[in-house]
Amino acid sequence: MTSIIILSDTHIVAEGALAYGHSDTAAALMSAITTINTRLPELGPVEGVLVTGDLTDFGTEEEYRRFATMMQRLALPWWAIPGNHDRRGPMRSVFAGADWLPASGEVNWQRSFGDWELIALDTLREGAHHGELGDEGLAFLDAALSRIGTRPALVATHHPWMASGIAAMDADNLHDGAALMARLEAHPGPVRMISGHVHRTAFAQIGRVPCQIVPAPCHAVHLDRRPGAENCLALEPGALTLISHSSEQGFTSMQVPVGHVPGPWPFGEV
Repeated sequence: MTSIIILSDTHIVAEGALAYGHSDTAAALMSAITTINTRLPELGPVEGVLVTGDLTDFGTEEEYRRFATMMQRLALPWWAIPGNHDRRGPMRSVFAGADWLPASGEVNWQRSFGDWELIALDTLREGAHHGELGDEGLAFLDAALSRIGTRPALVATHHPWMASGIAAMDADNLHDGAALMARLEAHPGPVRMISGHVHRTAFAQIGRVPCQIVPAPCHAVHLDRRPGAENCLALEPGALTLISHSSEQGFTSMQVPVGHVPGPWPFGEV
Protein backbone atom coordinates (compact mmCIF):
# COMPACT_ATOMS: atom_id res chain seq x y z
CA MET A 1 0.00 0.00 0.00
CA THR A 2 1.25 3.48 -0.88
CA SER A 3 -0.13 6.69 0.59
CA ILE A 4 0.03 10.46 0.31
CA ILE A 5 -1.42 13.17 2.53
CA ILE A 6 -3.61 15.91 1.07
CA LEU A 7 -3.25 19.33 2.69
CA SER A 8 -5.47 21.98 1.14
CA ASP A 9 -6.27 25.67 1.38
CA THR A 10 -3.62 26.82 3.85
CA HIS A 11 -4.23 30.52 2.99
CA ILE A 12 -1.01 31.85 4.52
CA VAL A 13 -1.01 35.64 5.03
CA ALA A 14 1.65 38.13 6.12
CA GLU A 15 3.14 37.68 9.56
CA GLY A 16 0.94 39.18 12.27
CA ALA A 17 -2.22 39.08 10.14
CA LEU A 18 -5.31 36.89 10.37
CA ALA A 19 -7.02 35.65 7.22
CA TYR A 20 -10.34 37.49 6.88
CA GLY A 21 -9.68 39.03 10.29
CA HIS A 22 -10.49 35.79 12.12
CA SER A 23 -8.39 32.80 10.99
CA ASP A 24 -4.82 32.22 12.21
CA THR A 25 -3.82 30.22 9.16
CA ALA A 26 -0.12 30.12 10.10
CA ALA A 27 -0.91 28.49 13.43
CA ALA A 28 -3.19 26.03 11.63
CA LEU A 29 -0.46 25.10 9.14
CA MET A 30 2.09 24.61 11.91
CA SER A 31 -0.41 22.43 13.76
CA ALA A 32 -0.93 20.39 10.60
CA ILE A 33 2.82 19.95 10.12
CA THR A 34 3.23 18.89 13.75
CA THR A 35 0.34 16.45 13.38
CA ILE A 36 1.91 14.88 10.30
CA ASN A 37 5.38 14.63 11.83
CA THR A 38 4.06 13.22 15.11
CA ARG A 39 1.65 10.71 13.61
CA LEU A 40 3.78 9.62 10.67
CA PRO A 41 4.84 6.31 12.28
CA GLU A 42 1.13 5.47 12.70
CA LEU A 43 0.07 6.65 9.25
CA GLY A 44 3.02 5.52 7.18
CA PRO A 45 4.56 4.71 4.94
CA VAL A 46 3.61 8.04 3.35
CA GLU A 47 5.30 9.24 0.15
CA GLY A 48 4.70 12.95 0.64
CA VAL A 49 2.19 15.77 1.00
CA LEU A 50 0.16 17.31 -1.83
CA VAL A 51 -1.12 20.85 -1.27
CA THR A 52 -4.20 21.27 -3.46
CA GLY A 53 -4.16 25.02 -3.92
CA ASP A 54 -4.65 28.32 -2.11
CA LEU A 55 -1.28 28.01 -0.43
CA THR A 56 -1.51 31.74 0.28
CA ASP A 57 -4.32 34.26 0.53
CA PHE A 58 -3.03 37.03 -1.76
CA GLY A 59 -0.33 35.27 -3.81
CA THR A 60 2.56 37.52 -2.71
CA GLU A 61 6.20 36.51 -2.51
CA GLU A 62 6.16 37.38 1.19
CA GLU A 63 3.35 34.89 1.79
CA TYR A 64 5.05 32.16 -0.26
CA ARG A 65 8.32 32.68 1.62
CA ARG A 66 6.46 32.33 4.90
CA PHE A 67 4.75 29.18 3.61
CA ALA A 68 8.05 27.71 2.41
CA THR A 69 9.78 28.46 5.71
CA MET A 70 7.08 26.65 7.65
CA MET A 71 7.08 23.69 5.27
CA GLN A 72 10.81 23.21 5.89
CA ARG A 73 9.76 21.62 9.20
CA LEU A 74 7.74 18.94 7.43
CA ALA A 75 9.32 15.50 7.64
CA LEU A 76 8.11 14.60 4.14
CA PRO A 77 8.55 15.98 0.62
CA TRP A 78 5.72 18.19 -0.58
CA TRP A 79 4.26 19.24 -3.92
CA ALA A 80 1.56 21.72 -4.88
CA ILE A 81 -0.88 23.01 -7.46
CA PRO A 82 -2.26 26.56 -7.43
CA GLY A 83 -5.74 27.67 -6.43
CA ASN A 84 -7.61 30.87 -7.21
CA HIS A 85 -5.82 32.75 -4.39
CA ASP A 86 -2.39 31.83 -5.78
CA ARG A 87 -0.22 33.50 -8.42
CA ARG A 88 2.14 31.52 -10.63
CA GLY A 89 4.86 34.18 -10.91
CA PRO A 90 5.51 34.55 -7.17
CA MET A 91 5.17 30.77 -6.73
CA ARG A 92 7.91 30.19 -9.28
CA SER A 93 10.11 32.88 -7.78
CA VAL A 94 9.98 31.43 -4.27
CA PHE A 95 9.79 27.72 -5.13
CA ALA A 96 12.42 27.84 -7.90
CA GLY A 97 14.17 24.50 -8.26
CA ALA A 98 11.27 22.40 -6.95
CA ASP A 99 11.23 19.22 -9.03
CA TRP A 100 7.44 19.28 -9.45
CA LEU A 101 7.25 22.87 -10.71
CA PRO A 102 7.32 23.37 -14.51
CA ALA A 103 9.64 26.15 -15.66
CA SER A 104 6.86 27.97 -17.51
CA GLY A 105 3.16 27.85 -18.29
CA GLU A 106 0.55 26.25 -16.09
CA VAL A 107 1.52 24.14 -13.09
CA ASN A 108 0.44 20.74 -14.40
CA TRP A 109 2.52 17.71 -13.45
CA GLN A 110 2.42 13.95 -13.02
CA ARG A 111 4.12 11.55 -10.60
CA SER A 112 4.18 7.75 -10.24
CA PHE A 113 3.68 5.97 -6.92
CA GLY A 114 4.03 2.21 -7.00
CA ASP A 115 1.20 0.94 -9.17
CA TRP A 116 -0.76 4.22 -9.48
CA GLU A 117 -0.38 7.71 -10.91
CA LEU A 118 -0.98 11.17 -9.50
CA ILE A 119 -2.03 13.71 -12.13
CA ALA A 120 -2.02 17.24 -10.68
CA LEU A 121 -3.85 19.90 -12.70
CA ASP A 122 -3.70 23.70 -12.56
CA THR A 123 -7.20 25.22 -12.56
CA LEU A 124 -6.13 28.81 -11.80
CA ARG A 125 -7.40 31.65 -13.96
CA GLU A 126 -5.64 34.67 -12.53
CA GLY A 127 -8.08 37.45 -11.68
CA ALA A 128 -11.03 35.06 -11.44
CA HIS A 129 -12.46 32.99 -8.60
CA HIS A 130 -13.71 30.10 -10.71
CA GLY A 131 -11.55 27.31 -12.05
CA GLU A 132 -10.77 26.34 -15.62
CA LEU A 133 -8.38 23.85 -17.19
CA GLY A 134 -8.45 25.40 -20.64
CA ASP A 135 -6.80 23.93 -23.70
CA GLU A 136 -3.39 23.58 -22.02
CA GLY A 137 -4.72 21.70 -19.02
CA LEU A 138 -6.95 19.40 -21.03
CA ALA A 139 -4.12 18.62 -23.44
CA PHE A 140 -1.85 17.78 -20.50
CA LEU A 141 -4.53 15.49 -19.07
CA ASP A 142 -5.03 13.76 -22.43
CA ALA A 143 -1.30 13.07 -22.72
CA ALA A 144 -1.00 11.90 -19.12
CA LEU A 145 -3.93 9.48 -19.37
CA SER A 146 -2.59 8.16 -22.66
CA ARG A 147 0.83 7.49 -21.12
CA ILE A 148 -0.44 5.52 -18.13
CA GLY A 149 -2.67 3.09 -20.01
CA THR A 150 -4.82 1.15 -17.55
CA ARG A 151 -2.94 2.20 -14.40
CA PRO A 152 -5.11 3.70 -11.65
CA ALA A 153 -5.09 7.50 -11.54
CA LEU A 154 -5.73 10.04 -8.79
CA VAL A 155 -6.52 13.35 -10.50
CA ALA A 156 -6.06 16.38 -8.25
CA THR A 157 -7.41 19.89 -8.82
CA HIS A 158 -8.07 22.89 -6.62
CA HIS A 159 -11.54 23.59 -7.98
CA PRO A 160 -14.02 20.70 -7.81
CA TRP A 161 -16.57 19.70 -10.41
CA MET A 162 -19.02 18.21 -7.92
CA ALA A 163 -21.48 20.57 -6.23
CA SER A 164 -21.45 21.07 -2.47
CA GLY A 165 -24.82 22.79 -2.23
CA ILE A 166 -23.14 25.98 -0.99
CA ALA A 167 -24.27 28.26 -3.81
CA ALA A 168 -21.46 30.82 -3.66
CA MET A 169 -18.81 28.09 -3.80
CA ASP A 170 -20.55 26.04 -6.48
CA ALA A 171 -20.69 29.12 -8.72
CA ASP A 172 -16.89 29.18 -8.66
CA ASN A 173 -16.39 25.50 -9.43
CA LEU A 174 -14.46 24.15 -12.40
CA HIS A 175 -16.23 25.74 -15.36
CA ASP A 176 -14.99 23.21 -17.92
CA GLY A 177 -15.39 20.28 -15.56
CA ALA A 178 -17.64 18.42 -18.00
CA ALA A 179 -14.71 18.11 -20.41
CA LEU A 180 -12.52 16.81 -17.59
CA MET A 181 -15.09 14.27 -16.44
CA ALA A 182 -15.62 12.97 -19.97
CA ARG A 183 -11.93 12.14 -20.13
CA LEU A 184 -11.90 10.49 -16.70
CA GLU A 185 -15.01 8.50 -17.59
CA ALA A 186 -13.24 7.18 -20.69
CA HIS A 187 -10.02 6.21 -18.87
CA PRO A 188 -9.71 2.40 -19.03
CA GLY A 189 -8.27 2.14 -15.52
CA PRO A 190 -9.62 3.08 -12.08
CA VAL A 191 -9.76 6.82 -11.48
CA ARG A 192 -10.63 9.18 -8.62
CA MET A 193 -10.87 12.98 -8.55
CA ILE A 194 -9.84 14.95 -5.47
CA SER A 195 -10.16 18.71 -4.96
CA GLY A 196 -9.99 21.50 -2.39
CA HIS A 197 -11.52 24.99 -2.50
CA VAL A 198 -14.57 24.38 -0.29
CA HIS A 199 -12.65 23.75 2.98
CA ARG A 200 -15.03 20.88 3.80
CA THR A 201 -15.26 17.12 3.33
CA ALA A 202 -17.69 16.04 0.63
CA PHE A 203 -18.12 13.03 -1.65
CA ALA A 204 -20.03 12.35 -4.86
CA GLN A 205 -20.15 9.77 -7.63
CA ILE A 206 -20.28 11.32 -11.10
CA GLY A 207 -20.75 8.56 -13.64
CA ARG A 208 -18.21 5.96 -12.64
CA VAL A 209 -15.81 8.52 -11.13
CA PRO A 210 -15.69 8.96 -7.33
CA CYS A 211 -15.15 12.64 -6.51
CA GLN A 212 -13.97 14.01 -3.19
CA ILE A 213 -13.53 17.50 -1.71
CA VAL A 214 -11.04 17.65 1.16
CA PRO A 215 -11.09 19.85 4.28
CA ALA A 216 -8.60 22.55 5.24
CA PRO A 217 -6.37 22.70 8.32
CA CYS A 218 -7.69 26.18 9.14
CA HIS A 219 -11.19 27.60 8.71
CA ALA A 220 -14.09 25.97 6.91
CA VAL A 221 -16.58 27.49 4.51
CA HIS A 222 -19.73 27.68 6.63
CA LEU A 223 -22.26 25.04 5.63
CA ASP A 224 -25.35 27.07 4.73
CA ARG A 225 -27.28 25.73 1.75
CA ARG A 226 -30.14 28.22 1.83
CA PRO A 227 -30.69 30.14 -1.44
CA GLY A 228 -28.93 33.49 -1.31
CA ALA A 229 -27.01 32.69 1.87
CA GLU A 230 -23.96 34.88 2.45
CA ASN A 231 -20.66 33.08 1.98
CA CYS A 232 -18.98 32.92 5.40
CA LEU A 233 -16.12 31.18 7.17
CA ALA A 234 -16.36 29.20 10.40
CA LEU A 235 -13.54 28.15 12.71
CA GLU A 236 -14.35 24.45 12.62
CA PRO A 237 -11.66 21.89 13.57
CA GLY A 238 -9.09 21.45 10.81
CA ALA A 239 -8.23 18.18 9.13
CA LEU A 240 -5.90 16.41 6.69
CA THR A 241 -6.76 13.63 4.26
CA LEU A 242 -4.77 10.40 3.95
CA ILE A 243 -5.15 8.82 0.51
CA SER A 244 -3.92 5.24 0.09
CA HIS A 245 -3.91 2.79 -2.77
CA SER A 246 -3.70 -0.99 -2.77
CA SER A 247 -4.18 -3.53 -5.51
CA GLU A 248 -6.88 -5.24 -3.42
CA GLN A 249 -9.25 -2.29 -2.93
CA GLY A 250 -7.98 0.62 -4.98
CA PHE A 251 -8.07 4.12 -3.48
CA THR A 252 -9.19 4.72 0.09
CA SER A 253 -9.32 7.98 2.02
CA MET A 254 -9.30 8.72 5.73
CA GLN A 255 -9.67 12.05 7.52
CA VAL A 256 -7.02 12.92 10.11
CA PRO A 257 -7.83 15.68 12.64
CA VAL A 258 -5.28 18.47 13.01
CA GLY A 259 -3.91 19.18 16.47
CA HIS A 260 -3.95 17.35 19.78
CA VAL A 261 -6.82 15.03 20.60
CA PRO A 262 -7.23 13.12 23.88
CA GLY A 263 -6.11 9.48 23.80
CA PRO A 264 -5.49 6.97 22.46
CA TRP A 265 -6.60 4.52 25.15
CA PRO A 266 -6.93 0.73 24.72
CA PHE A 267 -10.55 -0.39 24.40
CA GLY A 268 -9.86 -3.01 27.08
CA GLU A 269 -9.22 -0.42 29.78
CA VAL A 270 -11.81 -0.22 32.55
